[in-house]
Amino acid sequence: MSTWVARLDADSGGDGPRLAVKDCIDIEGMPTTAGCPVVAEMAEPARADAAVVATARAAGARVVGKTTLTELCWSASGINRWTGTPVNPRDPRRLPGGSSSGSAVAVASGEADIAYGTDTGGSVRIPAACCGVVGLKTRWGRVPVQGVYPLAPSLDTVGPLGRDVAAAEAGMALLEPGFAAPGRAGPGAGRITVAGVEGGVDPRVDAAVDRALAMAGVTVSPAASWDFRPAADAAGVIIDSEGFKSNAYLMPYMGQLGPHVQRNLERGARLRPADVAAARRLADEVRAEMETLLRDYPVLVMPTLTGQPPLVGEHGFPLTVLTSPVNLSGLPALALPVPAADPDDGGLIASMQVIGESEEQVLAFGRMVEAAIAAG
Repeated sequence: MSTWVARLDADSGGDGPRLAVKDCIDIEGMPTTAGCPVVAEMAEPARADAAVVATARAAGARVVGKTTLTELCWSASGINRWTGTPVNPRDPRRLPGGSSSGSAVAVASGEADIAYGTDTGGSVRIPAACCGVVGLKTRWGRVPVQGVYPLAPSLDTVGPLGRDVAAAEAGMALLEPGFAAPGRAGPGAGRITVAGVEGGVDPRVDAAVDRALAMAGVTVSPAASWDFRPAADAAGVIIDSEGFKSNAYLMPYMGQLGPHVQRNLERGARLRPADVAAARRLADEVRAEMETLLRDYPVLVMPTLTGQPPLVGEHGFPLTVLTSPVNLSGLPALALPVPAADPDDGGLIASMQVIGESEEQVLAFGRMVEAAIAAG
């Protein structure tokens, strides 16, 4: 299935990196479909580039096309029955992750140097983890979202994906001119262990994260044992509530929308103000807890996913349980691929999530770990 909604001339524009843009972000002269046939039928060509595309062009990026995504950005699977689901280059049997599926596949397959995605509950980090690339969720409010199709405005962010940390850092420089991460990262990290999730974290994934930290010589301290399910549920309430408001105009066309979008809209319509207020209170608690932990540790680390990317057709895998709570905090987070701890398990796809106070911090930390892995 195609990674692209539309390919452009790779030689057009500047002489900088090839940039792929998720099709919920406006490119002047092209319709923005948000992966939805109803939206596509209504869409007119965008009158201007989104702010993040305009900034990238000014920095010399070559926009090479718009990438596929899950419908309305409202699923983490990467599946889209209308545009097609791009094939995961790391393992075609497995989902590419979403909602920024095409963006992750574009950089994983070498079709773009950098890609833009959006992350509301994990939609940059999850496909990065599934496809074995680097993805950066930016701090909420740091990167402008003008010209980006909204899902949940109180959580929506735009962030870069790339094959390595250098590409993600270059993508951040396209989003924010003059951006640069420090040359060195702090030597310590707080390790978060996951409690309460049914089935737990795959021990091989935990071992891969721990081995990568050890290879980098990071001083690791136990920071917290955390049951993320209540926070993930709260994020789901906020996303569905705001997602309904963003997409209520599509209700007359329910029969033309995908089944998961129909379910999400119906749930969003049923949510009571008290449900949303409770979710926002929990979001405040999560934000306070993470900010407190980051006073004691330079960064926090844990897996991005609880296991390997799900097989195509597999159901019930909690894709967002470790990512969406970070969206509640508003903090930036990096998804970084890490190799298996057991050399006999070379096919393992695992990813470390690095949470910090700033994009500069998490990228510098990721660069340090990546270099240690490359050095063997």
